[in-house]
Amino acid sequence: MKEYSRYYLIALIALAALGCRTERDGVVCPNKIQQEWAEAEIGVLLHMDMQVFAPEYNWRNYGSHPDPSVFNPSELDTDQWMDTASKLGAKYAVLVAKHGSGFSLWPTEAHDYSVKNTAWRDGKGDIVADFVASCKKYGIKPGIYANTNANGYLHTDRGITAEGGPVSQTEYNAVVAKQLTELWSGYGDLFEIWFDGGVLTPKEGGADVLPLVKRLQPDAIAFQGPLGHDNLIRWVGNEEGTAPDPCWATADSTTNSDGVKIIEGLHGRPDAPFWCPGESDFTLRYNSSFEGGWMWHEGQDSLMFSVAELMEKYETSVGRNTNMLLGLVIDDRGLIPDADVRRVEEFGAAIRERYGDPVAETSGKGNTISLNPPSPTIVDRVVIQEDIAFGERVLAWRLEGITPSGTTIALAEGTNIGHKRIARFDPVELTAIRLTADSAKAKPVIRRLAAFKAAGSGW
Repeated sequence: MKEYSRYYLIALIALAALGCRTERDGVVCPNKIQQEWAEAEIGVLLHMDMQVFAPEYNWRNYGSHPDPSVFNPSELDTDQWMDTASKLGAKYAVLVAKHGSGFSLWPTEAHDYSVKNTAWRDGKGDIVADFVASCKKYGIKPGIYANTNANGYLHTDRGITAEGGPVSQTEYNAVVAKQLTELWSGYGDLFEIWFDGGVLTPKEGGADVLPLVKRLQPDAIAFQGPLGHDNLIRWVGNEEGTAPDPCWATADSTTNSDGVKIIEGLHGRPDAPFWCPGESDFTLRYNSSFEGGWMWHEGQDSLMFSVAELMEKYETSVGRNTNMLLGLVIDDRGLIPDADVRRVEEFGAAIRERYGDPVAETSGKGNTISLNPPSPTIVDRVVIQEDIAFGERVLAWRLEGITPSGTTIALAEGTNIGHKRIARFDPVELTAIRLTADSAKAKPVIRRLAAFKAAGSGW
């Protein structure tokens, strides 16, 4: 049997057994939770690990982990984190509760390498609890990242423990199960849970994560989560904020121990069997900076993408039918650095300025929809959104504009639309815009067609 056929069959069997496949007019559709996630559009991913306090540390150099006493973010303020996220316009936030070192930001009972054995708050603090409380205070949905594959403290990489390490594979799997149970049962409902690099399955020697997800966080969106969970999302193949084009929300397969595995590439596929959209994660800081820009390092506060570069990432992530997850560093004080806060605020303001006030907008059903600005206007962006409650129906689309002289000109074209597509083109004065679906699975349901004035040069 071909590899494609094998994974396709596995997905169909799993989904049929779970009853999580939803269709309308023969089109695969998201459930309510997946719709809510797509609606959020923007999130932040917050990183702080031992490298912030011991930058020379490499978690893969087993036995070299820093003593927990070096961890002391004496000014830690999770309200400051969420205030910054709100300035961006983020609707959800994911805290990296345990990264590659194995050091845990909550007082885990699974092992000793955690905040409970630090000087910070005399070992009585819980950063995860503070984070969730701040999320609630600011109206931001909380999420938790806990890497099940990497744990330098326990000599584990890619989910497999090293020979001669402090724990066996069975013991490590018990640690994983214990920690996930703590995180998923002790802090309320989570909006998203993050599995960096996917999940090592029991067949491959890993912990049996799926029953825990289904029992403790059944409504959470799972990034690279285990096959069989109802609410899966996938990686887009890079950490640069650039989703593939097209990027369908339906996919053939979900994850393995190396992360998302989409048989026909990371584009997804329009006739694939289930809903598994992409999430585009990228950093505020340059990828060439410390730890790929994911973690703070002294002297690098100026190494950030410009607002124009960040806007490009927004338009190639949210604007290509994925959510945008912006990586923010936490410094050794326990704060997002001042320079980063300013850039995030500038970025959020630029998004609102650029896409907050359309010249005109409409909605409708059918293969052709027209939009008429109140007067001739110079336009260079059009936002197209399908009502994804009815699935991704459009297979090929084109935009045309009518100039003041009555001439019809081509503006843009593409294949998928999904939750949101941002069509960009050279500035042109128009009196009308027409969206045509040249191919569709079923009758298109366009939630929004909106035109925006040409951008200024102030960024």
